[in-house]
Amino acid sequence: MQNKSLGNITSLYISKKDFKNRIEQSRLILKKNGVVEDKYYAKDIQRSVLISSVHGYQIVKKQGIDINYGELGENIIVDFDINQLQLADNIRIGEVELKITQNCTICQSLAKIDPKVPKLLKNDRGIFAKVIKNGIIKKDDAVMMQN
Repeated sequence: MQNKSLGNITSLYISKKDFKNRIEQSRLILKKNGVVEDKYYAKDIQRSVLISSVHGYQIVKKQGIDINYGELGENIIVDFDINQLQLADNIRIGEVELKITQNCTICQSLAKIDPKVPKLLKNDRGIFAKVIKNGIIKKDDAVMMQN
């Protein structure tokens, strides 16, 4: 059975200590402890990479809420519906392999964008993954479901 193409990476981000907003990157280095240079690196391996979808941003914008990519706190934004992914699924992006570990819970910090955002994104904020195989990912890389 062949690996299934899910879509592509739209944007990549890291968080830095003392920076309010996520910083867009052209590439990310992923290692077993997470996203290199991200302030959450080596904090919680099960939650080391946050993946969101353009779909979540579209939901918020349809409600007239001004939001920019990166504001949901993700490392990776993809162009497909992340609800296709289930816990324990493996995905490949370039040379990197990730395992989906948990759905992202809605934190009240999203209410700083707008009080309606947490409820709007209850099921569409994102998913967490852990790094199974180290490597570099880049914007526009394909995301493949691993068998």
